[in-house]
Amino acid sequence: MKIALLSGSTVGSKTRIALETTALKIQEQFPDYEVNFLDLKELDIEFSDGRNYLDYTGDTGLLVSTLMTADVIFIGSPTFQASIPGSLKNVFDLLPPKAFERKIISLIMTAGSPKHYLVAESQLKPILTYMKAITVPSYVFIEELDFSNQIIVSDDVLMRLDKLVEDTFILAESYQLIWKKQEEQYGF
Repeated sequence: MKIALLSGSTVGSKTRIALETTALKIQEQFPDYEVNFLDLKELDIEFSDGRNYLDYTGDTGLLVSTLMTADVIFIGSPTFQASIPGSLKNVFDLLPPKAFERKIISLIMTAGSPKHYLVAESQLKPILTYMKAITVPSYVFIEELDFSNQIIVSDDVLMRLDKLVEDTFILAESYQLIWKKQEEQYGF
């Protein structure tokens, strides 16, 4: 199974820390899965200009091809102005409308306060639904106080990340079985 982790901001460190922690949990539990980490802070991503995603090259081409070939995607996003960052929205704009069809997507949100708990529900999930994603119903929300010295110090958050990884792969493996059974009915 191909897994992509996308840190959706060009600034800050908490979202990346959360995704790195998640990547370690995935590699511990599923060592045979191919895991790709994409950090927008480290990539030179072009602005979407409406062309086909296959026409992008360089880091932009790497980003879109990794997302399009992944079976499971973990998206990490900080909360800026009660919404997702423009850099993450640009990623979605680079992709075709059905880019996430048959992909399982999990969300990890970071924010400075609990006031932005519903940004994933009101801002991110509608975009992913439009793009045909199958989103894991629960997501992990991490506040400023859950970090100290560049690590997650909240046992509750670490347990919720464990549960998110577990739920994600149960859902992904279940859907793959369903899709395989469905395709076998066609007899091609």
